[in-house]
Amino acid sequence: MVVLAVDIGGTKFAAGLVGADGEMLLSDRVPTPPGGDADTLWKALAALVDGVAARASQPLIGVGIGSGGPMTWPDGFVSPLNMPGWRDFPLVDRLAERFPGIPVRIHNDAVAVAVAEHWRGAGHGTANMLGMVVSTGVGGGLILGGHLIDGGTGNAGHIGHIIVEPEGPACGCGGRGCLEAVARGPRLAQWALAQGWQPGSSEASKPLYVEAATASGRQLAFDAAAGDAVALAAMRRAGRAIGLALASATHLCDLDLVTIGGGLSQAGPLIFDPLEETLRAHARMDFARRVRVVPAALGQDAGLIGAAAFILQADRYWAG
Repeated sequence: MVVLAVDIGGTKFAAGLVGADGEMLLSDRVPTPPGGDADTLWKALAALVDGVAARASQPLIGVGIGSGGPMTWPDGFVSPLNMPGWRDFPLVDRLAERFPGIPVRIHNDAVAVAVAEHWRGAGHGTANMLGMVVSTGVGGGLILGGHLIDGGTGNAGHIGHIIVEPEGPACGCGGRGCLEAVARGPRLAQWALAQGWQPGSSEASKPLYVEAATASGRQLAFDAAAGDAVALAAMRRAGRAIGLALASATHLCDLDLVTIGGGLSQAGPLIFDPLEETLRAHARMDFARRVRVVPAALGQDAGLIGAAAFILQADRYWAG
């Protein structure tokens, strides 16, 4: 059995073939056309998936998609925030026309990552877990009793909008003090700049770059690792915010495990140490103390593997 898996993001489109046990057979990626209109974006994606599908050695049994949101779920009309060319774009219908006779299923890209980590990654064998992505945004997916929990609109597990600073910064959702407003990479870099951070100013971080340093979450993590005081403070700020959110989520959902992936999570102890300190200070109920927080294990293939699981493991991960 082979599934065509698709991962839709603001910087790249990815597609791959995934085998019955979740193994990546092959994959390919292309840049998302910057500023592309609906047709330009679709043409780029169609060329990618056609090329990958043509390399399948056996018939496809379905198409699984992980996409940035918002979207209407499970119908698959997508409006990714960082892709203004697609607003209510009928992505599922378009792919169903291209691959008739097989199921085409979509979910949020962070949900796909959570599913992948539960099926094949750091959460394998765990019944109750939250899978998080901390990058340009903060998202997640919730597994309880070994099954994906969707909620009424497919947004269960969206931990990025737990409130961690009630009087904190404005969030893109319209609220204030959301975890995403504090801990997502671009916002964290913005906070550090306001505190006097100069990207790439540390001598220890300069050799990591050929081009001029930019004010990104990635550069912030490099500078923190090099000892920059403001960058270190920013990492502690993010870690504490994530720890607060996880304490609330753990008490609410009785979690065994949290996996954290995404670019900012690669800062390692710079994020995980303040996260753990804050989580343990606030998760004081006996049942909540057992939760473990670990890095995600599957890297850049996670979104594709999780998308394939909507087809290959539908009994656990698909209720649309």
